[in-house]
This record gives sequence, structure tokens and C-alpha cells, in this order.
Amino acid sequence: MAFLSEALGRIKPSATIAATQKARALKAAGRDVIGLGAGEPDFETPANIREAAKAAIDRGDTRYTDVDGTAALKQAIIAKFKRENGLDYKPEQISVGTGGKQVLFNALLATVNPGDEVIIPAPYWVSYPDIVNFAGGTPVFVTGTAEDGFKLRAEALEKAITPKTKWVIMNSPSNPSGAAYTRDELKALTDVLVRHPHVWILTDDMYEHLVYDNFVFTTPAQIEPALYERTLTMNGVSKAYCMTGWRIGYAGGPQPLIKAMGNLQSQSTSNPSSISQAAAVEALNGPQDFIPKNNLVFKQRRDLVVSMLNQAKGIHCPKPEGAFYVYPSCAGTIGKTSKAGVKINTDLDFCNALLEERGVAVVFGEAFGLAPHFRISYATSTEALKDACTRIQEFCADLT
Repeated sequence: MAFLSEALGRIKPSATIAATQKARALKAAGRDVIGLGAGEPDFETPANIREAAKAAIDRGDTRYTDVDGTAALKQAIIAKFKRENGLDYKPEQISVGTGGKQVLFNALLATVNPGDEVIIPAPYWVSYPDIVNFAGGTPVFVTGTAEDGFKLRAEALEKAITPKTKWVIMNSPSNPSGAAYTRDELKALTDVLVRHPHVWILTDDMYEHLVYDNFVFTTPAQIEPALYERTLTMNGVSKAYCMTGWRIGYAGGPQPLIKAMGNLQSQSTSNPSSISQAAAVEALNGPQDFIPKNNLVFKQRRDLVVSMLNQAKGIHCPKPEGAFYVYPSCAGTIGKTSKAGVKINTDLDFCNALLEERGVAVVFGEAFGLAPHFRISYATSTEALKDACTRIQEFCADLT
């Protein structure tokens, strides 16, 4: 429509949200559908966090707060960064937003000018390139193949950096692949970035606590103190604390950047929910013992899904280090025809036919910048995962 802005034309709807909504619509219409598109833990928000929210309501914490977070939540975030990442921040270096997505949106819109380049390792979370495009910047994709563990390598990063590079976005563990960088792998990347002082680092650590097999998480500013003054370290309570609907994300970074992000937020949403902020204080300061218990379940589900998918004809599924996603290749199905007569030319064809014929909703790999793959979230019940993987095996077995 002619009255819509040009900037709006540079973005598209989130593919992960679209897949989830389509699965819900089919269920509502009476179809037997298993939705594996949403990146949302199926565990309840812990009781102590819910009680903290109720207490906040009862004591009247229902009014506006400071735009970018209450003093109590900023102190909890500061303590978290110090305790878990060895990073020191002051309150004026902390930003709290309505989910991690708003924090990323604020950071990029506050800094990116037309012509600026933002390096995005692929496969990537679907929102990164669209936010860069909306800001007027240019996404520069650098692919980490399955053979490289879906990870950005130092040589590729070095080659991608130009005088126009403004940011490089890091995400470990990764959505969609679950790949997580070891300390040595990150050190190789930070060594490159030290040599390019005009490049800023935006690290999305949302899945920090969701790692398996004794993997040790690290973050760039923790590994290389020389990058501290040009790194925005973003995190949130959505995934590890099972608080997706509470919408609280946060970041620590240089004060001028945090101030600019606050100015932008003051003219968009203002403060995040006061009740959600009170709950997040309890999440960060309260007991953490439920996290390893949840992770044990996630690990068991990961191992189940990887095993069952690797028994499906034409599918190859690497075992990820973290998050709650797998990112299998469906290259072995390309060129074949489904039982209903659908020709599988792309991973989108594969996912559409799988949904229509077997009732399993997944997200096609092209949306994440690397095809032919698809993403499965195993943050759902073990029974549903067994059923879904059996259906995928049957779907693939019927391809001719």
C-alpha cells in the first residue's frame, strides 16, 4: 500500500512465528498437528518467580518505572554479570527491554546508518537481518557449514570485515543450530576483532545456561577485556528461566550506547512491565537449582531427537552443544516426491509437505540463511517428540 513506509518494506514476518501460528491454526481447525516451531520451554515458570510477581502486585508495584529498568533489577543484572561472566558494570551501563529482541532492536537502530555493514554468521536467528535492514544497514552473511559445526571461523571473519563494518553479531549457543563456541574458538574470533577497532560486537547470550555434556560457556568480553568498551552483551530470562511471556531482556555495555538505547526506548515502549521486572529480580537472585534439572531433560530430548532423525531416510542431524534446537540437513530428500505427489525441490517444500501429510510443523532452513536444512525445537514433551520423529521417519520412508 502506498502509504506504508519504505522501511517496512525492508522487513518480513518472522518465519518462526509464522510456523507456530500456522500450526495453531491447523490445530484449531481440528487437525492432528505437532508443533515443533516455537523456541519456548514447556516447563512452568518456577513458583518462587511467580510468587515474586504476585507480591509485586500486592505491594502496588504497578506504575511506571525508569525507562530502561528498575534499580533493583539493574543491581540483580550487575550481580549476575559479575558472578557468572566476570564482567563489571555500573547501573548506567545496563539496559532492560521488553524481551531480548527489543534490546537488539534498540542497539542496532541507535547505531546503524545507511551503508553500514553488520556481519551475521549463518545460520542465524531470523530477526537479525531484518532488524539490520530496517535500520538501513547491510547484512553481510558469513556461512558456518555443518562441517564447521555451524560456527564462524576466524579466517572467514577476517575476510568479511571492511571499513564499512559497524557490528558483528555473535550468538552462542545458537538459534537455530544449537552450536556453542568453545573458549578457544571464541578466542580466535576475538583475536581478529582486536585488530579491527572500528568493529563493535553484539553478543546474544540468551541460551547461556542451556548447554550440555559439561560444555563451559564463555562470552567475548569475558575472554578478551580489550573488547569490553565496544561489546554489548545481551541476555534475558526467557529461556533458562522459562519466562518467554514475561518479556524481559537485558544487556550490559558502554555507557554512551546504553544511554542512546534508553533514549530510543523512551519514545517507543518506555519501561518494560513493572511486574515482569520484579519477577526477573527473583529469577536472577533466587535459587538456580532448577536449571540443571531442566537441562537434564533437554539433554535427554536432544539425544532422542538426534538419534531418531538420523534413522530417517535422507536426513542427517548433527548433535548440538546447547540451546534446545536441532538443525538437520534434508539434502537427501531433495529431488524426491512425497506420497501425496509433492515434488521436494527445497527445504520449504519438505517442511510444507511434512506438515500437510504428517502433521509435523517445523521451520525451513532458508529462513535461517542455510539450506537445505530445517529447525526443530525439542522444548516440548518427550512423548510429542517421539511421535513427531516417528512421523518424520515415515514421511521420509515414503519419498520416491
